Amino acid sequence: MSTPPPPNPWRRKLAAFLPAARGWWLVAGAVLAGLLLFALVLSGKRERFEFHRAGDGPPGTPGQVFEPLPAPLPASESASGMQDQAGEGEAVRIDQHAGAPAPPEGMVDPSAAPGAGASPPPETAAAAAVPRLLSAPQPEYPRSALRAGLTGRVVLRIDVGTDGRPREVVVVESSRHRVLDRAAVRAVQRWRFEPAMRDGVAVPATVQQVISFDAPR
Repeated sequence: MSTPPPPNPWRRKLAAFLPAARGWWLVAGAVLAGLLLFALVLSGKRERFEFHRAGDGPPGTPGQVFEPLPAPLPASESASGMQDQAGEGEAVRIDQHAGAPAPPEGMVDPSAAPGAGASPPPETAAAAAVPRLLSAPQPEYPRSALRAGLTGRVVLRIDVGTDGRPREVVVVESSRHRVLDRAAVRAVQRWRFEPAMRDGVAVPATVQQVISFDAPR
């Protein structure tokens, strides 16, 4: 009777390190659980970083039109047009007795020598040649000029049309402060006149106006 071969020592060592059948099932379950957990985490990240496309929003109302934003104003102008203004007529004086420049060609010159017998008296001619002021909103003192203590006197030339509206307002004598000159021009552009009349017909005319800005002390 032959004797069985002796067991291999390396096989014994390998069997000692390898887990039993139950251990293999535990390892497989742990791997499977890890894969499921990884899949859940990956799905959660994908939902969290999902971006909305522009076309996915609700459709607009038919016929709805969105107006574009207004163009920005120049830096030299105030954003609202009134934020840089003080209270109405504060420390601003209008010289109603400012002299008018020489009337343009074709108009009656009140200072003409009384040579022609058909011409009316000088008082009547002057009243007919010069427009009469009907509405004169008071210029507003800019807040920035008030804070800086800026004062000045602005002399304006106003070309009045046959409709009584200023066609052109020109600074004849500056106050040496642009902000005051602009405030005076803006105010005069809103003025309304009774146009000059010649032979019963409204004619263009030019008048001169003085506006003084005196900051309170």
